[in-house]
Amino acid sequence: MKLEISRPPGYVLAAGMVSLGGFLNGYDTGSIGAVTEMPFFTSSIGELTPFLRGFTVSLIMLTGAFPSFFAGQLADRFGRLAIVAAGALVFATGAALEGCANKLAMFLVGRALCGIGEGLWISNITVYITEIAPSARRGMLVSMPQFMANAGICVGYFTCYGSVQIESSFSWRAPYIIQAILGLVLATTPFILPQSPRWLLLNGHRDKAIEELKRLDFSAVEAEKDLLGPAAEQQISARQPGAVEGLTRLFRKPYRKPALLALYVLGVIQLSGIDGVLYYASTLFAQAGISAKTSSFLASGLSAILMLAISIPAVLFTDSISRRTNVITGGSILTFCMFTIGTLYASNSVTPQNPARWLVIVLVFVFGLAYSATWGIVGKIYASEIQPAATRSAASSVAQGLGFFTNWIVAIITPVLLANSSFGAYFLFGSICFVSVLVLMVSMPETKGLSLEAIQEAFLVPGTAQRGRVVSLLKRWAGLGGSVPVAAGGAQTTESAVELRDVGGLLTQDAAVSGVQTTSLESGSERSVRA
Repeated sequence: MKLEISRPPGYVLAAGMVSLGGFLNGYDTGSIGAVTEMPFFTSSIGELTPFLRGFTVSLIMLTGAFPSFFAGQLADRFGRLAIVAAGALVFATGAALEGCANKLAMFLVGRALCGIGEGLWISNITVYITEIAPSARRGMLVSMPQFMANAGICVGYFTCYGSVQIESSFSWRAPYIIQAILGLVLATTPFILPQSPRWLLLNGHRDKAIEELKRLDFSAVEAEKDLLGPAAEQQISARQPGAVEGLTRLFRKPYRKPALLALYVLGVIQLSGIDGVLYYASTLFAQAGISAKTSSFLASGLSAILMLAISIPAVLFTDSISRRTNVITGGSILTFCMFTIGTLYASNSVTPQNPARWLVIVLVFVFGLAYSATWGIVGKIYASEIQPAATRSAASSVAQGLGFFTNWIVAIITPVLLANSSFGAYFLFGSICFVSVLVLMVSMPETKGLSLEAIQEAFLVPGTAQRGRVVSLLKRWAGLGGSVPVAAGGAQTTESAVELRDVGGLLTQDAAVSGVQTTSLESGSERSVRA
């Protein structure tokens, strides 16, 4: 008997390939701290003061913030994958400069270029996956870049753990050679992956979009109902050309609510302190009374492994847990961790003799793991999927740019806060987490399992995007149940069946909307599909 191995759907392969961008982001995070401490790095580049070390580590976030603000406009004009490839080429150039550097100035230029490259691709890989993913699997697929980032952190650390044994400058240059090679691989994506069908439709290329849907193995039923349906056409026809217009309309009705929510999710909640934990965990552990050697291992090696491990179930079950539950539960855990640690320090309970120091260690780990499993994954998914088609790339990019900037602020101020107060940083970050939970409880509608077009339609209906009230509207719009009232601009119609018209002869067979999934698209005669 011949064993046949089925090929994964095209949208899974495409999402996995473009998620290499997330891996590169994590790889740099996992390696830069170790690189700056390597003996051959200091002999080649020079000894770094604490300020210079912090500046060198965080520079990639600062330079990544600026291109993020216009990366979405470029992607709307030239395509998601084209801008990802451009960013990958810039990143590869920067990594090569870092690997070849013999002076700090050259190394910093390389890091600045790497940041520019990441700023171009980070939000666009999320948008690309959001636009190619079926509704039922969107959460899992869009979370792949974050999973790959955690994998990159782990691999980056252990690459340095091994290369530090090399008795030459190759010990610290090796990670950047690897990054440059992987950057070039990412740059090939436009030549081998399908373009986003939603971007093609937005730019009037319907026939090409249909071809790419075939390559992605996208369900014909879902394509006809959502991507090629009347609601999607109405949203596309409302688009307004122009790069400047694309930015300014983010803050005008009806795009303002989802845009501001994305800015909050990707920008403000980064002030929770996660980058302070990632970059300065060894400092946090040492402050709690753990020896330098042990704290370094706990902060880098063990935390990287645990964050990768927690990401596996978090990604697999992303589409099984509501977005609201995930964010609110995760935020509550983060708040508890920060306030508890701050209270322990404020009460002078953390001493080398007091077991409370180990509670601090555990809570720092819990904080990092909870963030990785909740806010770190759901934030990017949610910020992208709630945007209308015409502003999705622009809004996601601006929000990512704000996220880069706030991450940089946290990376810069955390050492200062810790040096001046043992508990002030924890109370500050805990308060931000607490406020964020309250804000999201009030303003965050549920989106799990719903098509992008359904989510957009609901946000366009005045007064619906509040708390959980949107859920019922979205379910009605999606046609769940028997007799379905469909909301569109305030009007309601009752449908006992959902009719999908195959205008371009796309479906190869009649398929009932409920229960039957068709993944083949080809040209043929016009037909209707009824539930």
